[in-house]
Amino acid sequence: GVVTAADLGDLFPRFGHLIADHPILAIDKVNYMGEPVALVLGETLHAAHDGADALYVRYSDLPVMADMESALAPDATLIHPTSYPKGDAAFEEAITEPRNDNVAHEATLEWGDVESALTGAAIVIETSVKYPKLYAYAMEPYNALATVNEEGVDVITTAQHPFMVRDDLARIFSLPLSKVRVRSPLLGGGYGSKSYTKLEPLASVGSWYSGRSVKVALSAEEAIYTTRADSAHITVRTGFDEDGHILARHFEILMDTGAYTDNGTLVLAKCVNRCFGPYNVPNLKAHGVAVFTNTVASSSYRGFGAPQGNLAGELNMDQAAAQLGIDPLELRKKNVLPPGGTVIAGKRGLDADLAADLDIVTDKLGWDGDSPDLSGIGFGISASDAGAYPVSTAQVRILIDGSVLVMTGATEMGQGSKTALAQIAAHELGVALEQVQIVQSDTGSTPYERTTGASRTTVLVGLAVQRACQDAIRKLEEMAAETFDVALTDVKTADGVVVSPGTGEWPYANVLQSWFGARSGEVTGVGLVRASGELAMLPPFWEVGVSGVEVSVDPDTGKVTVEHLVTVGDVGFAINPSLVEGQDLGAAMQGLGAALYEELIYDGGQLENPNLVDYRVPHANDMPLAIDNVVVERGDGVGPYGAKGAGEGPLNPIGGAVA
Repeated sequence: GVVTAADLGDLFPRFGHLIADHPILAIDKVNYMGEPVALVLGETLHAAHDGADALYVRYSDLPVMADMESALAPDATLIHPTSYPKGDAAFEEAITEPRNDNVAHEATLEWGDVESALTGAAIVIETSVKYPKLYAYAMEPYNALATVNEEGVDVITTAQHPFMVRDDLARIFSLPLSKVRVRSPLLGGGYGSKSYTKLEPLASVGSWYSGRSVKVALSAEEAIYTTRADSAHITVRTGFDEDGHILARHFEILMDTGAYTDNGTLVLAKCVNRCFGPYNVPNLKAHGVAVFTNTVASSSYRGFGAPQGNLAGELNMDQAAAQLGIDPLELRKKNVLPPGGTVIAGKRGLDADLAADLDIVTDKLGWDGDSPDLSGIGFGISASDAGAYPVSTAQVRILIDGSVLVMTGATEMGQGSKTALAQIAAHELGVALEQVQIVQSDTGSTPYERTTGASRTTVLVGLAVQRACQDAIRKLEEMAAETFDVALTDVKTADGVVVSPGTGEWPYANVLQSWFGARSGEVTGVGLVRASGELAMLPPFWEVGVSGVEVSVDPDTGKVTVEHLVTVGDVGFAINPSLVEGQDLGAAMQGLGAALYEELIYDGGQLENPNLVDYRVPHANDMPLAIDNVVVERGDGVGPYGAKGAGEGPLNPIGGAVA
């Protein structure tokens, strides 16, 4: 079989969580090279390849706007001349009205009088940077297996956000959410690139059309044509007084969001929030524009707008230090916000001690205020309004033998959430870690989880698991009180047993068997997290990044070698320190990839390097010669035991530090 957009009948032909502008199969035109035009179905992979080779498509050329300059030109052809249905109304970045230009989204954050402050400044430093298009390169490429029949839609896929994918599929097939099941087994990496809907509609319409289960699996090269990170052009002007205090900062941000909205408009909004840094900025204007181009659609990528803005903002601080004759460490410490300081009015105060974190990095690097020729030390800081929106649910089931099932919609993609959540449950219930099993990311059986991203799982899902454990214990204690015929206040739980006066210690299994009267039954605790109480003020936490490098340059070849890398994982409390260190090193290496090696290069509408030879990621022999991953625990987070998020922060300052 061969499926095109014309074969979709009454199905809703598009998807998108912000704006439903992404066609399942190209409708009348393709907006970038690599966009799916037809789905060829075969009994075997070889048959499908043969069918695809036999397909003929007739194209007519349209003007190509592969860069932001041509897309923003006054006479530019509109990539999206129509309006689209809105996706999730919770996102204010969803714009649906018809467009008269190729602007996907515009965002501004400002306070004070920037121009007056710049005019009165002792010195104004202007910095312009370009951040490259990047591919996330998760080891497992995109794939999805779909079955569509009278029972509904069942998809097994590589999605970080299975519940959001469920919502898109329900709209496509006009089904209630209960008739759509999306499962995400252990993923081979994500880094944000597997956020939201990708291949699932393609596999699903193939199954709907054929009446058979259909699997669509991409190669790594094909995956490059599916999503990428936003490239950016950013200019920042910062005014300082003669002592080096920031008086004003003005950022102008252009982000290339590619052919479709996906999550690019939200990335722009976060870049605006994160570009100016965790500094005391009395006058600010950060203005951003996301631009549609005829290139692969951008989406979430580790750091989520922070690496682009941080490159401009922190490089600007280094250039200011040179002009002012002030040590760049001292310039940052002079301006950095203290713990509890206001980054954005009305938002949660800064929950970190960045000055102390900076001292850790510079001490490890041996910074003395100077660098010899052909080598140098660079460092930087960032703060991201992380955690997304604080909605999370979890269930904890204590089974009849006393073992434990933790049910969560969060996705495991290599970041270690299975381990961290199991540790939280084992600690709360007082059972051995080996007694705990995590069941994850199945919209048909696990409780709702809005998203796996924004470094939120340990903090927010961890809170939900913690509360579910406490709910399960409360129910066990009620069972024990009824069974022992004692007051509930006399029943206590500790170290995996229930204790009351005159009855001794009862393991969980014994309480359950006594209450049910047989070796049957279980008890289920439910944990809910929402924007209330300690989480009423957003963001749930600030994820800070403090990183530094020492680099050297070969005078004959120009090759840059990273001699020393230092990261600080300021995580409040490390549920699992080894996982934190691994996440921080991985994040920093992705930052080094962007700084020194990686870039998707377009020649007009043609992507020149859509393969893993010409798209150069860091190799094993590109690892820094010395590495220090420092984990800092001050108990200043809202998560379990004072935890905050980890895994993205160390990437954000790497570009500026290397530059």
